[in-house]
Amino acid sequence: MEQHAKSSLTALTLGAIGVVYGDIGTSVLYALKEVFGSGHVEFTPDNVYGILSIFFWTLTTIVSIKYVMLVLRADNNGEGGLVAMLALASMAVKDRPRLRNNLLLVGIFGTCLFYGDGVITPAISVLSAVEGLEVVSPTFKRYVIPLTLVILFGLFAVQKHGTGGIGKLFGPITVVWFAVIASLGVYHIVAHPEILWAISPHYAVAFIFNEPSTTFLILGAVVLCVTGGEALYADMGHFGKKPIRVAWFAVVMPSLTLNYFGQGALLLDNPEAVANPFFIMAPEWLLLPLVCLATAATVIASQALISGAFSVTKQVVQLGFLPRLQVMHTSVKDTGQIYIPVVNWGLFALIVLAVMMFKSSSNLAAAYGIAVCTDMMITTILTFFVIRYSWKYPLWLCLSATGFFFAVDFAFWSSNLLKLFEGGWFPLVIGAAILVLMLTWRDGREILHTKRDRDSMELTAFLDAVFLAPPTRVTGTAVFLTSGMGHVPNALLHNLKHNKVLHEQNLFVNVQNHEVPWIAESERLEISALQNNCWQVVIHYGFKDDPDVPGALKNLQGMGCEINPMSTSYFLSRDSIVPTVGGGMAQWREKMFAQMHLNASSAADFLNLPSNSVVELGSKIEI
Repeated sequence: MEQHAKSSLTALTLGAIGVVYGDIGTSVLYALKEVFGSGHVEFTPDNVYGILSIFFWTLTTIVSIKYVMLVLRADNNGEGGLVAMLALASMAVKDRPRLRNNLLLVGIFGTCLFYGDGVITPAISVLSAVEGLEVVSPTFKRYVIPLTLVILFGLFAVQKHGTGGIGKLFGPITVVWFAVIASLGVYHIVAHPEILWAISPHYAVAFIFNEPSTTFLILGAVVLCVTGGEALYADMGHFGKKPIRVAWFAVVMPSLTLNYFGQGALLLDNPEAVANPFFIMAPEWLLLPLVCLATAATVIASQALISGAFSVTKQVVQLGFLPRLQVMHTSVKDTGQIYIPVVNWGLFALIVLAVMMFKSSSNLAAAYGIAVCTDMMITTILTFFVIRYSWKYPLWLCLSATGFFFAVDFAFWSSNLLKLFEGGWFPLVIGAAILVLMLTWRDGREILHTKRDRDSMELTAFLDAVFLAPPTRVTGTAVFLTSGMGHVPNALLHNLKHNKVLHEQNLFVNVQNHEVPWIAESERLEISALQNNCWQVVIHYGFKDDPDVPGALKNLQGMGCEINPMSTSYFLSRDSIVPTVGGGMAQWREKMFAQMHLNASSAADFLNLPSNSVVELGSKIEI
């Protein structure tokens, strides 16, 4: 048993290295280069020591202490990430409606910024790797952008086939990557072993006190060394806390430290290497293989982020902030492996735009940081509400712990604001556009539900009236999907009006999504008898569950309601939204909502209904 646990931990740790740490692992390609290439830091040995010390303590404070030691503790039924943290925080303050709504808004904005980050990360990572060809020979410069776009297109084109096969290579390739960057670091540290003294925090403190304005200016570049820190938390559900922690402290943190310090040792010997210190570290014979390995590592880092975008989108749809989207499962074994075409190609189009607009990793670095730092601040804010109102820790402890991390996050965020007009606006515009879509969908749905509730009849009273002079009953079961409990679904009214029949057994099914990742099968169903073989059924799903109405209804066996799948029909109402002037939302938002509603994927597909048993009946609703 102990041996099995040990091998499982080893396998999970290897997987965590491949998936979780790809982004932060490839930051060695550009982070130190951007700090010294910014022109703000005078090139002196003392400054090299100071910058390396700042890098080390930034990694220690933000990643080791904040994420690995604190934030990983805030799991939502084993799941992590901003959506899971948002659900935890909103449940912790559910008795404070106004505060809860504000937290939801803040958390959803952070989720929107994730997409901005999802555009910049693959672009800067792959571009910085391919730029290594310029070190091999300047003649390769003209091929950098076309080759980057070809690699990115190949990456997005294979998404529909799933990542199960290539995913097995992620861990070993990334382990090789960390071994190589650590070895390159050691190779140069041997020539200047005294560089290791930069681990002492007094070098960082001395630099900050001697150069306070310069420190503030370069924090926007220093933050590049911790990009990917959010992935630690987001991927907790896949690997668990222990493998992520073991991978960080045993492999990732030592490798990053050795490589950054090796780059520092190289710069002491050769200040001109600042043009691209990572690739200049390598001996000439290793340069081309290193470019290939770096490209593979950045593709893996990008893959983790693309998969994360699919997962987050599915969760946001479940929480009711986006319309239903076509979700394809790419693995019969792992239900978490999904593919969402509109997200895949939307991301690719924006990444192509970013590469063509910014043209180099240095220019993209200016766009990088604001979205990441904002997400880090939002995580810190939500953590406060979780540890205070859910874990019930003393107020002074909550304020001091999260206050310290908020101050650190705010310093990095403020510095990144200086890059707003150099490119920082790009991920913010993407995030803002997605936020408008999400809020429009949420508000539109609320208006739609309010109108339906106001115009619809009460179900039990309607059934009483119907059974005073009952229509013809036909054999089989009719399942009417309803958006609200206790109201007559439009599909039932249309069925009675046009077909003038009622099935022998009628189920009024309401699907409810909750702010928890998973709902246990034992808690999936609620059923209550109405009359005349009619039933009210509520099906509960978490934001990571896959809705499957026929699968859930099988569990009705033994509850007094037996269903034969072969004689069951599913009735849906397909509403057509008509925007009107006055009331509701602004006219342009109503038109946007109507378009989103029209383009939403079929409810039958989303709920996994058998296509040959679905009857859709349309109706118009003015908002």
